[in-house]
Amino acid sequence: MNEKTKVATLSVVSNIILTLSKVVIGFLSGSVSILSEGIHSGIDLIAAIIALFAVKESGKPADSCHAYGHGKIENVSGTIEAALIFVAALMIIVEAIQKIREILSGSGGHVSDLGLGLGLLIMAVSAVMNFIVSTRLMKVAIKTDSVALEADALHLRTDIYTSLGVLFGLLIIKFTGWIIIDPVIALGVAFMIIRAAIDLSKKAFAPLVDVSLPDEERRIIAEVLQLYEEEFVEFHKLRTRKAGAERHVDLHLVVAKFTPVVDVHELCDRIEQEINEKLSITYVLIHAEPCSTREEECPVENGVTSTCQRCGYRPRRSNLRSEVRDKER
Repeated sequence: MNEKTKVATLSVVSNIILTLSKVVIGFLSGSVSILSEGIHSGIDLIAAIIALFAVKESGKPADSCHAYGHGKIENVSGTIEAALIFVAALMIIVEAIQKIREILSGSGGHVSDLGLGLGLLIMAVSAVMNFIVSTRLMKVAIKTDSVALEADALHLRTDIYTSLGVLFGLLIIKFTGWIIIDPVIALGVAFMIIRAAIDLSKKAFAPLVDVSLPDEERRIIAEVLQLYEEEFVEFHKLRTRKAGAERHVDLHLVVAKFTPVVDVHELCDRIEQEINEKLSITYVLIHAEPCSTREEECPVENGVTSTCQRCGYRPRRSNLRSEVRDKER
């Protein structure tokens, strides 16, 4: 079992414990905020199971049916998790509104002393447990660039804040008797969950429609190409995308028309290796194109280091055909 699978399994186990505890105490106490937290943890449990499946599947190597690998399974997982969070938030909002109506009409709103004490305890335990697990998840997510684990970590971090919010609400009820605070806190929890879902959906869904890599990563790619700019004429049609933790980059590289194929191949290899050193797990595909220079105009072919008047390329002495021929003799 690799590190990603281990931490995803830990998330599943912790969510099972918290979900059962919150739901039972929520029913015993009659607290809608505790029950809403139980629903939220239940959704997180489903999300954690999906994340566990995603990290297992995404780690499989490419095959005949999936030539680009299985990385996008993590993005599908993150998108599903975001949708589940929206559903949980809507359920909490409906339940909280019903509770407010009952309290205002005088037909509901009792929170037992025993349930209140247990609620305070489970919210405190939940906050601590989620902090430990989410920190571990985020650490591995950053290390492995896993969007599925990052999504799971963000879920649990949201739970930390919501658990603390419910804890604060229960304390107010304990010392003031203001039962109305309970569903109001639940509404606040719901809106925090919705905000987290929106942020998650943006990040998880973007790679599914092949959105380009972030500006910072594209800048790094351009800087690598600049390191070798004396060895080619220009580059264009730079395209980037991401699938899970994998990055895919392809571009067209214009080289001097009469540069030996072996030299062009070696140049492409060096560019690919440099990009991989800067951006981990990056697959680079370079399509080499000849410039439009005629043979009699090409400095590479004629053995001179002057700048080509047509394409603007100025070869180094090691690139000259005359130098290559001398080495072959």
